[in-house]
Amino acid sequence: MKPPASAMTALLAGTHADPFALLGLHAGPEGTFARALLPGAEQASAFSLKGAALGKLARVDDRGLFEGKVKGKPRPVKYRCRAGSHEWWVTDPYSFGPVLGPTDDFLINEGTHLRLFDKLGAHCLNHEGADGVHFAVWAPNAALVSLVGDFNDWDGARHPMRKRLDIGVWELFVPDLGEGRAYKYRIVGADGTVQPLKADPYAFASELRPKTASLTTRTGKGDWGDAAHRKFWASVDPRRQPISIYEVHPGSWQRDDNGWFLTWDEMAARLIPYVVDMGFTHIEFLPVSEHPYDPSWGYQTTGLYAPSARFGDPQGFARFVDGAHRAGVGVLIDWVPAHFPVDEHGLARFDGTALYEHEDPKLGFHPDWNTAIYNFGRREVASFLVNNALFWAERYHVDGMRVDAVASMLYRDYSRKAGEWIPNAEGGRENWEAVDFLRATNRALHASHPGILTIAEESTAWPGVSLPAYDEGPRTALGFGFKWNMGFMHDTLQYMQRDPVHRQHHHNEITFGLTYAFSENFVLPLSHDEVVHGKGSLLTKMSGADDWQKFASLRAYYGLMWGYPGKKLLFMGQEFAQRREWSEERGLDWDLIGAPAHAGVQALVRDLNRAYCDLPALHARDCEGDGFEWLVVNDAGASVFAWLRKCPGEAPVAVISNLTPQLHGSYRLPLPHDGRWREAVNSDAAIYGGSGQGNGGTVTAQDGAALIVLPPLATLILVYEG
Repeated sequence: MKPPASAMTALLAGTHADPFALLGLHAGPEGTFARALLPGAEQASAFSLKGAALGKLARVDDRGLFEGKVKGKPRPVKYRCRAGSHEWWVTDPYSFGPVLGPTDDFLINEGTHLRLFDKLGAHCLNHEGADGVHFAVWAPNAALVSLVGDFNDWDGARHPMRKRLDIGVWELFVPDLGEGRAYKYRIVGADGTVQPLKADPYAFASELRPKTASLTTRTGKGDWGDAAHRKFWASVDPRRQPISIYEVHPGSWQRDDNGWFLTWDEMAARLIPYVVDMGFTHIEFLPVSEHPYDPSWGYQTTGLYAPSARFGDPQGFARFVDGAHRAGVGVLIDWVPAHFPVDEHGLARFDGTALYEHEDPKLGFHPDWNTAIYNFGRREVASFLVNNALFWAERYHVDGMRVDAVASMLYRDYSRKAGEWIPNAEGGRENWEAVDFLRATNRALHASHPGILTIAEESTAWPGVSLPAYDEGPRTALGFGFKWNMGFMHDTLQYMQRDPVHRQHHHNEITFGLTYAFSENFVLPLSHDEVVHGKGSLLTKMSGADDWQKFASLRAYYGLMWGYPGKKLLFMGQEFAQRREWSEERGLDWDLIGAPAHAGVQALVRDLNRAYCDLPALHARDCEGDGFEWLVVNDAGASVFAWLRKCPGEAPVAVISNLTPQLHGSYRLPLPHDGRWREAVNSDAAIYGGSGQGNGGTVTAQDGAALIVLPPLATLILVYEG
């Protein structure tokens, strides 16, 4: 039956919503009939994929529409096209069946598909005997979706897609395409409005900004050599392992000689050996996903599944992770499921409706960042995000994720005034949809990737951030492995900024944190957020009458932090006392290492990391109260703090900080064991740039105490040797 003229007009105009009803091969009472769009061709003949001639087609429209009977049953075909003296071949995408199947439909519709990154997006594969790329995108409210790219002159009439009606996914297999092809989706809303061309939400690679197209590529790598590393972390309790994290912005750790970003391979050659030498156990990257705006540092991402093109090809990131693992270093990434930017090529009003976000700005607009908030209660949106977390763990072998802005997700009134937010069904401020999403993400990650670390940036008193998210447990338990201890960071930095003469009146800024230090599994963060936006560097935050006191204070502070219960995190540059505030526009001031004071701080951090890793008492009970005991808690007048770190069967470690410029030549320190205590670290040692005051390497305790030298503005770490 000949299609209505209106249907053919729509097909040629690229506005027909069901191109597979008209194009491709169709069985009929008189045999198999073929119809194809072959722009520019004057003649066309059909062949099987193996080259058997099937028949000639006639051009029935000058715009490139061909029709005709062909031999055999409907099957994938290719056409030999001719125009004048030119000849070329086109394999017909509309002669192929769908790639997705009913199981995919069921799981996608249910929101329980945990392999979406295998199904949606652009996948290079062999389908029904042909190599090509399968494209699939979720746009349930679209009237029409077309694939456009550098392979069809960005013409929306060339590759309209097939809609799977039950789930709102549009798909198309395009034969003869390979890696490195640029593409987007042309989406027509239900009201007929053509949306701005959209990048693929599941794109595995993107063009370098300011370009915004998605790119076809393969993910990960095929020859991983990190089995031993992954097996180790899957076999241990990370709470009882040393975890010292070096936080890195990949665009500004170092730059090349031309001031451009290092590639992942260049970074691997420089950063991995440096981290190993410094004794850090993990690298944590600020978001590596694609983002259009450099000053967002990656926290406003438009390509959650694509490593940023700033640093080379996606496989380069896989090579970096593999290289780090082979060197014994874990790799964490910052992950941003809280919100997304409203750039027109991104997720905003993706199919002409509020698809990924909420329609109501009281739910769907973030006032702090002028971004859209994901609709966590929509199962397809939650599934998109859960799958993204699983994707990074599986395809790129990341050791974990630090989830950004969790507090903003948990509360409907976050940064909002009265009347600017909508209470939940119980009338409360909790965002239970976000809670359920976070619980589902942590359950999925920990079930499929044993040993993976999930860390929450969460600044409130939400109960149970790092409690397992068991179904039978409290609803507030989020299931994270760790939580950033923002209170530690705020209180201790505030204390260190005070003039030492006033510190005696603020003694609780150090002691208070120990009252809740074991209420969660904590990471102690001195992160990028503390050294930007006019806050200065950590060195310039330190109180001190002169440069010497500032350096001494910073060394003492680091010693206190490394001896304090909790895993460690230090932002790049602070390990050598970067003077300038950090900026994403330039590399760190590495020339400072040539100055003895900066080199001394770097040497101290190296030795603190080694002591932290080598002495089980300093790490094996980071998250358990029985591993901590106060030795001196109330000496506010001298601003001295001392505690014991313990672990069953291991040598106890005493940590003592004197946070005034006053030398205490004979300080009585309570110690639980008589005998010899070795001075493992003295932040005032001359090799670190200190005054060289100390105890000659050992302290001897008698009758439950020792008289020790406490250097000015210094931290000592003593190890019991019996």
